[in-house]
Amino acid sequence: MKSNRGGWIGRWVGLSTAAAFTALLVLGFDAAAQDAKKTPPPKSASPCKGLDEKLCKGKATECAWVVPKKGKQKPYCRLKPGSKKA
Repeated sequence: MKSNRGGWIGRWVGLSTAAAFTALLVLGFDAAAQDAKKTPPPKSASPCKGLDEKLCKGKATECAWVVPKKGKQKPYCRLKPGSKKA
């Protein structure tokens, strides 16, 4: 007569193997999702930001002094359009 113990052990091993495989599969998808969510590196600050009028006009090749026509905004220095460093 055959023992029924072998059937239970085989089922237990099969279920535990399936559970381990499922856990690894879920962890793999979680790691892949984190890789896909990487944010781009932040842009570097403008070399013209925060300069006063004299320093801004001293860097005339890359910066421009802006005086707003309306509102109460103060004049400021900003990077000239189209002048990016390579």
